[in-house]
Amino acid sequence: MRITAALLLVTLTLPLLAADSPAPAEVELQSIFNGKDLTGWKVPKDNIWWTVDDGMLISQNDPKKKGSTLWTEKTYKDFVVECEFRFKGSIDSGVFLRTSKQQVQIGDSGSLKRDMTGSVYVPGKGYPKDAQGIKHLKPQGEWNHMRIEARGPEYRIWINGAHVLTFHSDKAPAEGPIGLQLHPNKQMRIDFRNLRAGDLK
Repeated sequence: MRITAALLLVTLTLPLLAADSPAPAEVELQSIFNGKDLTGWKVPKDNIWWTVDDGMLISQNDPKKKGSTLWTEKTYKDFVVECEFRFKGSIDSGVFLRTSKQQVQIGDSGSLKRDMTGSVYVPGKGYPKDAQGIKHLKPQGEWNHMRIEARGPEYRIWINGAHVLTFHSDKAPAEGPIGLQLHPNKQMRIDFRNLRAGDLK
């Protein structure tokens, strides 16, 4: 009897979980990082923060702990961006969506002092909604996969295949580039690879 009740509970719960976990949109993704150099990206002046090695895009602070942002040359409206990332220790990084005022966090929040991976950061508002990204992260040093869908003011975010957040922004610009953030005032390194993006129809 207990087994039957448990099975019934699972059966009733699965559709609810499916409803809360949107399926990723079908889109043709193109590589935005060739694994060899920074072609297709706006390289900062006197760049010492962004290097390429063994197919990876490496982001690392200088001794003065200055930060930097690496922007795509191409701009996007409604789009999907995917990447793999890995890090060790405490980092503060993220992916900018069309502007530096809309960011999906990777690593620790400087203000909250805890890992907010997958949450959207909005200057002046902080993190309006917590993602569930941290519980899906792999052990430090292993590669994680992030997928972001940006359709108008709505952002959907997946970490390692798990949907962790849907967020509606009231200040999302209509078009802009994709950016990778290296936060200042912190000694850190984060590696990226398999960066891809595509336009949503």
